[in-house]
Amino acid sequence: MNLTDKKVFITGGSAGIGKALIEELSNHGVEEIAVMGRTAEKLDALEEDFPSVEFLKIQGDISQLDHIKSAVQKVKEEWGTLDMLINNAGVVSAGLLEEISDEDIIDQVNINVTGLILLTKHMLSLLKETSEGALINISSGLGYIGMPFYSVYAATKAAVKHFSEAMRRELSDYPIHVMTIYPTATDTAMMETAKVDDMDSPKEVAKATVDGLINKEIEVILGGEKQRAMVTKNMNEPLKVDEQIKDQFDAIRKRAEEHRSM
Repeated sequence: MNLTDKKVFITGGSAGIGKALIEELSNHGVEEIAVMGRTAEKLDALEEDFPSVEFLKIQGDISQLDHIKSAVQKVKEEWGTLDMLINNAGVVSAGLLEEISDEDIIDQVNINVTGLILLTKHMLSLLKETSEGALINISSGLGYIGMPFYSVYAATKAAVKHFSEAMRRELSDYPIHVMTIYPTATDTAMMETAKVDDMDSPKEVAKATVDGLINKEIEVILGGEKQRAMVTKNMNEPLKVDEQIKDQFDAIRKRAEEHRSM
């Protein structure tokens, strides 16, 4: 896929993986990027960090339908077309299910799943007009392997996995490549409250994503061969994974006990 001159819309693009994706895309010739985020100051800072990119800045909350419709309308008015949608925004609140607040459960579902689906729905009329486009959804390694203390987050990311699969098949008559990314622990603000070592960098995730897009891969699983082997084992021998996780239960609990980024 040739990325030069593509018009791209990304959620959660002002920091972390999203910001790294903007850098990687700009290195491949993308010059027009619409970014939707909740904080105006962070959106404004992108112009200083990437002077070669013409930004369409959209302050909004992906969990709010009226914000989604306003964002889509702005893209229609300013561009009239769209080549690539990257659903990157996400939040996490870990812990025992009965100890996660109702509000955090609702917000994780609304931002990680409902907002992603609604934004995709309302952007489809634009995407379907492209001659070569893409729909990229950022899931998580937990979308393949459900872990204790991450029941809600894992559920939302598994939903993203299956939504991508369904959309890939639903859009098969259109020149829209659908791809899902499965990062493992990544060194972003989202992970600041988790006790994790040896994380991937946002740049590594962004490079793998863009390389996967260029090569038209349908899935990009981060974490190396160890993670891919664990995914296969979880699919074929889930009870063995149960035993393996049981041995790590206390360590996972410690890692998750303060992990919240909402």
